[in-house]
Amino acid sequence: MAMRPPMPVPAISRRARLVLTAIAVFIVLLSVLGSTVSLYVDWLWYGEVQFRSVFTTVLWTRVLLFLGFGILLAVVVAANLVVAYRLRPPFRPMSLEQQNLERYRAAIEPRRAPVLIAVSLLFGVFAGLAAQSRWQTWLLWRNGTSFGVTDPQFHRDIAYFAFTYPFQRFVLGVLFAAVVFSLLGAVAVHYLFGGLRLQTPGEKVTPAARVHLSVLLGVFVLLKAVAYYLDRYGLAFSDRGGITGASYTDVNAVLPAKTILMIIAVICALAFFANVAFRNFQLPAIALVLLVLSSVLIGGAYPALIQQFQVKPNADQKEKAYIGRNIVATRTAYGLDGVSYTDYPAVSTVSGEAGQKVKADKATIPNARLMDPNVLALTFDQTQKNLSVYNFADKLDIDRYTIGGQTQEYVVGVREMDPKQLRGNQTNWINQHLVYTHGNGFVAAPTNTEVSGQPAYVDPAIFSISQPRVYYGELLGDTYSIVGKTADQSAREFDSLKESEDVKYTYDGTGGVSIGNFADRLVFAWYYRERNILFSNAIGPESKIQFLRDPRDRVAKAAPFLTPDGDPYPAVVDGKIKWIVDCYTTLDGYPYSEHTELGAVTTDSLTGTGTVRQANTEVNYIRNSVKAVVDAYTGAVTLYQFGPDDAVLQSWMKAFPGMVKPASEISSSLRQHFRYPEDLFKVQRDLLSRYHVSDPVQFFNSQGFWDVPADPTRDSQEPQPPYFLLAQTPGQEAATFQLTSALNQYQRQNMAAYVTVSSDPADYGKFRVLRLPNDTVILGPTQMFSNFTSTVQIKTEITQLNQVGSKVIYGNLLTLPVGGGLMYVMPVYVQGGGSGTFPLLRKVIVAFGNKVGYEPTLAAALDDVFGQGTGQTRPTPPGPTGPTGPSTGSTNPELAAAIADISKALEHLRSATQRGDFVGIGQAQQELSDATARFEKASASSGGTPSTSTPTPAPSPTS
Repeated sequence: MAMRPPMPVPAISRRARLVLTAIAVFIVLLSVLGSTVSLYVDWLWYGEVQFRSVFTTVLWTRVLLFLGFGILLAVVVAANLVVAYRLRPPFRPMSLEQQNLERYRAAIEPRRAPVLIAVSLLFGVFAGLAAQSRWQTWLLWRNGTSFGVTDPQFHRDIAYFAFTYPFQRFVLGVLFAAVVFSLLGAVAVHYLFGGLRLQTPGEKVTPAARVHLSVLLGVFVLLKAVAYYLDRYGLAFSDRGGITGASYTDVNAVLPAKTILMIIAVICALAFFANVAFRNFQLPAIALVLLVLSSVLIGGAYPALIQQFQVKPNADQKEKAYIGRNIVATRTAYGLDGVSYTDYPAVSTVSGEAGQKVKADKATIPNARLMDPNVLALTFDQTQKNLSVYNFADKLDIDRYTIGGQTQEYVVGVREMDPKQLRGNQTNWINQHLVYTHGNGFVAAPTNTEVSGQPAYVDPAIFSISQPRVYYGELLGDTYSIVGKTADQSAREFDSLKESEDVKYTYDGTGGVSIGNFADRLVFAWYYRERNILFSNAIGPESKIQFLRDPRDRVAKAAPFLTPDGDPYPAVVDGKIKWIVDCYTTLDGYPYSEHTELGAVTTDSLTGTGTVRQANTEVNYIRNSVKAVVDAYTGAVTLYQFGPDDAVLQSWMKAFPGMVKPASEISSSLRQHFRYPEDLFKVQRDLLSRYHVSDPVQFFNSQGFWDVPADPTRDSQEPQPPYFLLAQTPGQEAATFQLTSALNQYQRQNMAAYVTVSSDPADYGKFRVLRLPNDTVILGPTQMFSNFTSTVQIKTEITQLNQVGSKVIYGNLLTLPVGGGLMYVMPVYVQGGGSGTFPLLRKVIVAFGNKVGYEPTLAAALDDVFGQGTGQTRPTPPGPTGPTGPSTGSTNPELAAAIADISKALEHLRSATQRGDFVGIGQAQQELSDATARFEKASASSGGTPSTSTPTPAPSPTS
């Protein structure tokens, strides 16, 4: 049957081509315009935070890398395409293959210049895009600083592996790409124009094509020789031996094999180059076979045989020296080379001696944390946010303050504007962006004190806050606010309520980008796709737009080469509210140091609740070398150098001079609020569970390893978070503010060690580890929690409570080294089932060994465990504490009735608590919630400002 000829493709009309071209140009222009606007907005933002040099340095570095490597690859590819075209044979033998190719030649020949440029530019653009993303690699190579330490195998400074080696690998990759793309393009051109004749009888390759392809193959093999040379240094990151670093097989088999293969590759490359003269493929073919066989036999089989027959039967001894290298490097890279270990002969039974030690303790037990910042966010919201538009972060923070000459630990939070709380008319554009612009206030409560189950809030006047307004905070996210003087010079921003009237405020700080002129308003209208920015009459010549207001996001953008901690925290410093963000310098190229997945190892049971999960990048070096401070009112970002000399930070400071201030500029008042960063501690805790073992043979056999315990108070198997405590660890002379964690025995639930690191300026960063005896069973956190919940009284009451609509919430399970052993303390909260309820502290569980105390107060629980009178030593917290009650000077009868109802509800709550009546507790909590709502409504209608909390009695010193 005759085949039907192909249907002709209809030609596109000239008008259609013009329309399609216009659409394509319009799309490209929109894309370019959008990118330009985003770039200009970034330029304005970096100008606001005084870091415009970061913007320009990164931008020009990326542009230069894009152009440099893009042009390099495009020129190399284009040159080889031109050479291949010029080497085409003048005459081609007639064959079916050549006849089929002729129509393609006829189509390309008149357009060969545009095709050549398009193909070369395409390859160049891809290379440029890949290169510009490596701006950090380039800057570190250009500005690399010596570590002053050499690796144990090649005796090269660590800076070579950290800064130079990654750049060499990157350049080699670009050169490989250039040769491969050139080779593919040359083969295509030679085939198209007759230099290669795969199906034509006679000579398959013309001499000219043979020479061209031989040179390209020779360059490729020569680059392979360079790759073998660099592979030798790459062995410092090998994981063949089960740890990071060159193993016995790597050093004694792979390393010499790489050297031999490098020499063979050079010889093979010369063979390809020699083919220019010999003009046959026999010599190159032999060279290629030799290279492949050598790679398989010398590079693969030989090391495998050494590993199988020499190393595996005697692995602990063969790998001993190399495991020792890994231990030393890992400790150094992660800052674990100065850990102090102490054998702690902890007892596991209650005795008279233990009771006396507990009673005599004046530093740890009096500061035991009953107010859990991970539980009390809702309590702060219900009792301290004042107005519905305010809120607190999902996770409160811990800090210490010295009040009345006594240092104490506090739960702290910032009363922020929460865009998610806006309702109804509050969500229109004007209210959302021009009226509700900021929060107001800093709230603190001592962690060891409660008032009827609630925090004993400290009078804010104690902190002498000169500017309580919060324009930059964790809840503001991606929203923006337009602040400053309006067009008619009137105040528009909501600040507070006074006598039923809104009190307005006009921002006068330095934060924000000016949008006083039409051009900038047009830019931000485009950027946010919001026409109101352009046409609103409320925006005046002095107006500013504030955006990127989350403190962590601001620091991450201001210093893109740093990794910020996942949990910024607020502090009052010199009368101003500041956000402190710990920042890390990291590497993945520290030789012999163990690699860690940052996101995985820093995740615990609280990650994601008011904290940010780290990206799951691999690192094997980390330092907390920068403390960043963000002003809550102005948004100003200040970076301070911190800690011992760090070669990575010094390299970045060369790239961005003047950006990071020296440690000498840190004020003493700011330094008093620095905490040891939690994410760094979690990384070190994970490594310390293995790298406390110094003997390589024991390390190889996993002898003496520890485990990070799971958090038993949460319905997950995620690790238990570390806890900040004001405590005195055995061996210390006084209480210090420290970050602590328990560690279990390897693959067991018994406790093996207690780890603490100081946050006090005097010995900041000092690690102390209490090692427990192996012959004494000390219950770990999970076992102790199980012991709690299986106790008949506790189990019965909690079951009853959960059945009546209330909810039991377990607080932080603290481990305290007191009494010659380890004491566990865990607060238990109860939240009613109705709306508006919040967690209230109702019980405290104390355990020492197998003895458990379960009482309404810590003092009573201590008496249960250690005997009567043990808990009477808890002091009254310093300074005026306790929630501030509303004024009763109003004559509004509804207000007076609401206050009376609150008092009755509190009395019912106390009575139910004393009786252990959990049903009554739930009912009283509901009464209290209803009465508080009536009080707030009556207060607003009478012109008063809702109070900071409900009226409560003075804090109990024995709680």
